[in-house]
Amino acid sequence: MSFTKLSSAFSASPQISEADVERAAREGFRLVIDCRPDDEEQGQPNFRDVAEWAVKHGLSVKHVPVTPSDIHEGAVADFAGALATAGGPVLGYCKSGRRASALWALSQAMPLGAETVLAAAKAAGVDLEPWTARIVARGGAPAADRGPGSYDVVIVGGGSGGIAAAASLLKRRPSLSVAIVEPAEVHYYQPGFTLVGAGVFTPEATRRPMASVMPDKAVWIKKSVAEFAPESDEVVLDDGSRLRYRALVASPGIKLDWGAIPGLVETLGRNGVTSNYRADLAPYTHFLAQTLRGGRALFTQPPVPIKCAGAPQKAMYLSCDSWRRAGALSNIEVEFHNAGAVLFGVPAYVPALMEYVKLYGIELRLESKLVAVDGPAKIATFEQKGPDGVITRVERDFAMLHAVPPQRAPDFVAKSPLAGETGFIAVDPETLRHTRYGNVFALGDAVATTNAKTAAAARKQAPVVAINVLSVLDGKAPHVGYDGYGSCPLTVERGKIVLAEFGYGGRLLPSFPSWLIDGTRPSRAAWFLKERLLPPIYWRAMLKGQEWLCKPHMIEKCAQQPAE
Repeated sequence: MSFTKLSSAFSASPQISEADVERAAREGFRLVIDCRPDDEEQGQPNFRDVAEWAVKHGLSVKHVPVTPSDIHEGAVADFAGALATAGGPVLGYCKSGRRASALWALSQAMPLGAETVLAAAKAAGVDLEPWTARIVARGGAPAADRGPGSYDVVIVGGGSGGIAAAASLLKRRPSLSVAIVEPAEVHYYQPGFTLVGAGVFTPEATRRPMASVMPDKAVWIKKSVAEFAPESDEVVLDDGSRLRYRALVASPGIKLDWGAIPGLVETLGRNGVTSNYRADLAPYTHFLAQTLRGGRALFTQPPVPIKCAGAPQKAMYLSCDSWRRAGALSNIEVEFHNAGAVLFGVPAYVPALMEYVKLYGIELRLESKLVAVDGPAKIATFEQKGPDGVITRVERDFAMLHAVPPQRAPDFVAKSPLAGETGFIAVDPETLRHTRYGNVFALGDAVATTNAKTAAAARKQAPVVAINVLSVLDGKAPHVGYDGYGSCPLTVERGKIVLAEFGYGGRLLPSFPSWLIDGTRPSRAAWFLKERLLPPIYWRAMLKGQEWLCKPHMIEKCAQQPAE
């Protein structure tokens, strides 16, 4: 039997006999991989037979059975692992040698490049046409330059959720072809904006080039998504081209609707109007906190949904602490206009926050929504709900206004088949699988779940999505779940934080024992965590697939059927 050499480390063969195994041992092969299912045809030596021959002649042996129509990702990963640990040349075989060659090409497209493996197959006379698109998707061109095609997984969004999910997927199965659709050139550590606004972090500490956070084995497609087409397993890009996928992970974030408040856009960054919700404006928040010495300071919070519901308060507390340290707080009237009916949605943390509201002399105005801003005149208009339920418009002059815009699903999400009633992506809150499309998952701020929309939530969601996506790709049901965890480190003063950690239904989910960090009380340990530990955990762990304290829970009954 002839062996077809595809590289110095791998050769393929049709069905082998014991004589072929003996020959392979003489020629220096170290491993034989059987790529045929047992009993594929009458008279075929099964894996047990080949294993006995291999042991007899001092070779290792591995069984990676596939059919021509189903060379699935699990098999590609197993094949890649076998090649990596063989310790020498490998002989793979099937009925004709073609499946073994395809497994080699699919597993080596990333490290060797698609052009190299396809050229090797052509030179050897092996036709890999049925798998060429998959091979090219894995290693066709440098990651930053690859264009649209077909992929195992397409991820929409290069924010914290999208990058973390990609890293988690590729850590578990390096052979996957993964594309990340993201037009932005810069990736931001958004939890750091609060500390930029307080002068603790520099703006530069919160941003890195997008290319530096893209997983090495992922394809970065620098375009925007125009629409989802889940019926055909495609994503339509803004230039009209399409990406085809076996599984979709949607993490497009949330839209900050600055234009929904008349007059706000025109005055942002001047006239005392600022917001930590924009990276370029957070330094202006710090400037105002350092220079304001009298007048009225207004802090606003829009109705839910909202990215990091504690962030509006964080800006307020840190500004007040700055004025207190400068001896100016007594000259400043501070008002918190919250469109919601409570200070914070989880009651366990409210007593500690109220202590700071009293300490700083903050006037709480609940059910008060910012609806207009006149920057030059320094007038903010609110719709205030009274005790009788009647809504009246109230104007407040200001020296400083920290404004937070209304937030909603991105337009291309809200109008898509993936959207639920709220416009956000409809998923099962535990598995994060879409409620109608069985090969679609979502995480981050764009999902229609009740958890807090924070980076901490995305950190916990990423492994759930990764594990369940791989399960679906392997023809199985999702089997791990997300408990709604979110974290909101409420910076109540410089050096102290109330570390709110909670899940679905407001259930407290502390990560640390109470003797180390009691999340319901302000602590310096929680500040150390946010200032010193969480940024490197974000950059070096979360975005790299290292999942510290992120193990998902197993779902007891995996009876969920794929959506139609």
